[in-house]
Amino acid sequence: MTRHVLLNNVTHKDLRVITRHGAEFGENVGSVLTFPTEFGDIQREYPIFFRKDARTGEYVSIALLGFAKDENLFLDEHGWHASYIPGVIARGPFLIGFQEREAGGEARKEPVIHIDMDDPRVSFSEGEPVFLPHGGNTRYLERIASILRGIHEGVALNRAMCAAFERFGLIEPVNVQVQLNAEEQYDLTGLYTISEEKLSQLDGDALVTLNKAGFLQGAFLVIASLNNVKKLIDMKHRKRLVAGARVS
Repeated sequence: MTRHVLLNNVTHKDLRVITRHGAEFGENVGSVLTFPTEFGDIQREYPIFFRKDARTGEYVSIALLGFAKDENLFLDEHGWHASYIPGVIARGPFLIGFQEREAGGEARKEPVIHIDMDDPRVSFSEGEPVFLPHGGNTRYLERIASILRGIHEGVALNRAMCAAFERFGLIEPVNVQVQLNAEEQYDLTGLYTISEEKLSQLDGDALVTLNKAGFLQGAFLVIASLNNVKKLIDMKHRKRLVAGARVS
């Protein structure tokens, strides 16, 4: 269940948020959405792929965290082990809502911060305070606002970026096949990436168009991030060794 409400410093003056990471907060997932606004940070830790949204048919960007639907190789009982945590995870129980406001005689929908009061991270007794004693925003809430802005801007940017990649024929399907041993193997389908070959064959006008839009760097970051698949395989092997040692 979810209960989304508009965040305010009167009703929620004593609100706190538990910021540790764990499976109990729904973080044991194999992939999460990511956005061009954070590609630079994401590509240092996670492989970036594209998937097609089942509803719209549009491409969305994802960060791969594991090889199974409920496997996050970065997460254990001690927390999340990475130098950067994807925005959709780092935002915690907060999300973007829209409020209608009048500006210049016109009604406009502006993004505002909502919170899911049924999220298990929401607390009044432990965690990071959301508001200062006299009603101002804490540094924690300012950070959350910055993360949410990145997500909000990233949604539109991702749509435009993927449309440009499609226009120049750069997106191609890829199967990620991982064989750990004779008994355990994974075949991830429905993933797409940037064709390095087609990117290298683009003419000058296409490259200029992508570069001016800021999308050329995104293409290179997606390609560079694929090296992290090997990192995931190594992490999977280490977890299996640790699990085996515990059993023995």
